[in-house]
Amino acid sequence: HVNNALYLKWIQDVATAHWSAVAPAEHRDTYVWVVTRHEIDYLKQTLDGETLTLTTWVGEPKGARFDRNVDFTDATGKVIVRAKTTWAMIDKASGRIARVRDEIAAPFFD
Repeated sequence: HVNNALYLKWIQDVATAHWSAVAPAEHRDTYVWVVTRHEIDYLKQTLDGETLTLTTWVGEPKGARFDRNVDFTDATGKVIVRAKTTWAMIDKASGRIARVRDEIAAPFFD
């Protein structure tokens, strides 16, 4: 069986890849994200060697927080794990939480 810690790693990896692919360089250079909450629903077990596809999308920002959803689907397209994570945006220079302004969120809804 796949260990829970591995699911968390995959969730963080896909979230980071999504941020890196979509956010403009100036935002990537200015901000970093930290997880404040994970909710994971395990609908079916995953066995070592299975191929999974991860699909991620974000919800509406709330202040400094941004919810992110991740679905894990198996080779048949069935969702086997569903996750909702909450991330807080941190200003790298100050180390303080920063509000997710419209121009930061907009590229994720195009």
